[in-house]
Amino acid sequence: MNLSIIHYILASVLQFCGFFMLLPYFVGVYYREPQRFCFLFVALICIVIGSLGKLIKPKSKVFYAKEGFVTVALSWILLSLVGAIPFVLTGEIPFYVDAVFEVVSGLTTTGGTILSDVEALARCTQFFRLFTHWIGGMGVLVFILAILPLSGSYNMHLVKAESPGPSVGKLVPKVKNMARILYIIYIVITLLETISLVIAGLPVYDALTLTFSTVGTGGYGLLNSSIESYGTAVQVIIILFMFLCGINFSIYYLLLIRKPKEILKSEELRTYIGIVIVATLAIAMNVKDLFQNMFEAVLHAMFQVVSIMTTTGFTTRDFNLWPSFSKMILVLLMFCGACAGSTGGGIKVSRLIVLVKSVKNEIVRMIHPRSVKRMHLDGRPCPDGIIQSIRVYLAIFVIMYLTSVLLVSFDNFSFETNCTAVLATFSNIGPGLDMVGPSGNYAAFSPFSKIVLMFDMLAGRLELLPMLVLFSPKTWKK
Repeated sequence: MNLSIIHYILASVLQFCGFFMLLPYFVGVYYREPQRFCFLFVALICIVIGSLGKLIKPKSKVFYAKEGFVTVALSWILLSLVGAIPFVLTGEIPFYVDAVFEVVSGLTTTGGTILSDVEALARCTQFFRLFTHWIGGMGVLVFILAILPLSGSYNMHLVKAESPGPSVGKLVPKVKNMARILYIIYIVITLLETISLVIAGLPVYDALTLTFSTVGTGGYGLLNSSIESYGTAVQVIIILFMFLCGINFSIYYLLLIRKPKEILKSEELRTYIGIVIVATLAIAMNVKDLFQNMFEAVLHAMFQVVSIMTTTGFTTRDFNLWPSFSKMILVLLMFCGACAGSTGGGIKVSRLIVLVKSVKNEIVRMIHPRSVKRMHLDGRPCPDGIIQSIRVYLAIFVIMYLTSVLLVSFDNFSFETNCTAVLATFSNIGPGLDMVGPSGNYAAFSPFSKIVLMFDMLAGRLELLPMLVLFSPKTWKK
């Protein structure tokens, strides 16, 4: 275990955390809010400690998968613990565990909150709260690698540990350039949505902060009613950009280098689009009697489908009041999630495709024991290692899900609340059903249950293994 390089990267993370916190300070300066000084205080401490920590240069810049998993997990935990401090200092979230829950939910782009009145927050606090979605959406360490490259090809271990999906490949030979390409695409999408929302009539502050939440597929909003109070034009724009950010970002890179044939080969993209269309039509037909006309039914059905499948968590209606059939479809979409390599959470569409093909091949093998059939994905053979890793991932997912449901059940809430609360945090969605539905929150859970749910949020965002590696004694052996 190369502890010196882990220490160096954590110091860099703390330093950048301080620079990020200067943004809400400047927002507070503009709106003349006293809460801004809390962000300035924490920012300066982070910058000083991070800068001092980086003075100790690592003995070796070589690190492997083990160091990558540990560094990513500790980085996200460190950011969550430090990011909670301003909430406590401002007094807007006085209980530290609640403040950490809010920041973990923001960074992991979950969007589940313990706040009952988000409109009471200062604008600088709201900005920081929604900005955590934007930073967490693409990844903290991917951002740092784009600006501060560490050690050549070894950086890929950090990218693989932080990026969502069953496999992560290089878009270009150098990891530094790949990180920059991803963030350039991310920033372009951010600017496009912000401009679109301003044209639709939103103030610049509202447009920018809602964009942070949308492109990060997070779900925090500026209003207690989420997106319901906004006009149809705003809702359509948010649907579009939620959908776009649920697509693998490598698709956009293929568009840039003009390889449309490669895009058409993507089974995951076709399946993703198909699921959205089918689920939208099914729910719209089921809830049409709750709306004035079919257009409204389709609009709100599509909004909820795209929001849940991309694990954004925005709402325009309280789907907790919808028929059981519609709620069941949304629960299934919670498990499904968006595409690999997107800012969305969940199991991922590509994993489900491989799983279905694996089951199909197993049935064929039972009927024809001597047959040898190679699984293909996007027209290419799917490596056995990827198939095995997906099976292991799903096994761990089920075990952790059931264990978490068991642990939070000590609070003695309803079965529907417990199951969907764990699923909504594990898949980084935010709202669930019953007590944690669109009109509810997570405030009533005990501190122990909130810690369990925070672990689920971090594990779900980091694809399970980085968080589990921390608990293995072998990880810490030199």
